[in-house]
Amino acid sequence: MANPGNHQAPLATLEHGREILRLEAEALAKTAAALDHRFSDAVEVLVTCAARDGTVLVTGLGKSGLVGAKISATLASLGIPSHPVHPAEAAHGDLGRFRSRDAVIAISASGETEEVVALCSLLRQDGLPIISITAMTDTRTREGGGPSSLERMATVALQLEIGLEAGSPEFIAPTSSTTATMALGDALALAAARRMSFTHADFARRHPGGTLGDLLRPVTEVLRFVAGKNMPVIADTSTVEAALREAASVARRPGALVLVDPASGAISGLFTDADLRRLILRDVAELSRPMREVMTRGPRTLPDTARVTDAVKLVRELRTDEIPVVDAQQRPVGILDVQDLVAMRLVKD
Repeated sequence: MANPGNHQAPLATLEHGREILRLEAEALAKTAAALDHRFSDAVEVLVTCAARDGTVLVTGLGKSGLVGAKISATLASLGIPSHPVHPAEAAHGDLGRFRSRDAVIAISASGETEEVVALCSLLRQDGLPIISITAMTDTRTREGGGPSSLERMATVALQLEIGLEAGSPEFIAPTSSTTATMALGDALALAAARRMSFTHADFARRHPGGTLGDLLRPVTEVLRFVAGKNMPVIADTSTVEAALREAASVARRPGALVLVDPASGAISGLFTDADLRRLILRDVAELSRPMREVMTRGPRTLPDTARVTDAVKLVRELRTDEIPVVDAQQRPVGILDVQDLVAMRLVKD
């Protein structure tokens, strides 16, 4: 058993971990700096494929295949149909997945992976556009090779500037190259989605489940307190006492009263239960004052077009328990209670 008083080994391990992350971050920075017009050309291939109702098939072997599956999933989530294809399986029937309107992303760090090169050779004969992703490492540079076999047959050849894999020279395992490949895939997918004017609503339709799905829901879908149902909308000319009596007609109401201008119906103020306690402690006689004299004027609101993620941001920013939701004319639609978000586990109580 290791001596718990000996901190030398844990410290060395910690520094080694930091060095690995630093090298991978360095690979990302080098790859970003080296991007040129070919990145834009690759995005154009993806956008054109989607516009033709095609599918982006992503292929790679080993770790490259696993990374490719993630890139494919990201493309699909952003409105670009995509499937991963195992390069070896393609020769045993999966070539039927490829159609003339499709496009291919082929991943091979060396650019010489036999199964990937063989598949792309067949696809090139069929005229499918191919985006290759390869890595320029110190090893490839020393070997002095020009374009790899995969790059030579690609329509657009993207290259990662890696330097050394993070485990080198002790372990030549795919580390920096796979990290950079995944990041480049994210960049391609997001850039293509922007070109296609992909919206929050489009994204939400593809992510209905889990926390992400909840964050993307319209805020109006999660309101427990809705104007005209269980949330009284009170004229700001009412006295505090009259407003409280009106609110008492609702069995279960929010912890704040929403006040409106009686002429326009637009929200003019908010009066919370905490405001009421302070008012009574100061002077019970103040219950006869008009609401517009004691309410909080011009409260922050959410538009009824907002999503739950906007509500979470505003609750954290204001540190408040109630936020009115209004329509385009600033008329109250409902009120978001922080407990609605707590129940969804999006904020802590």
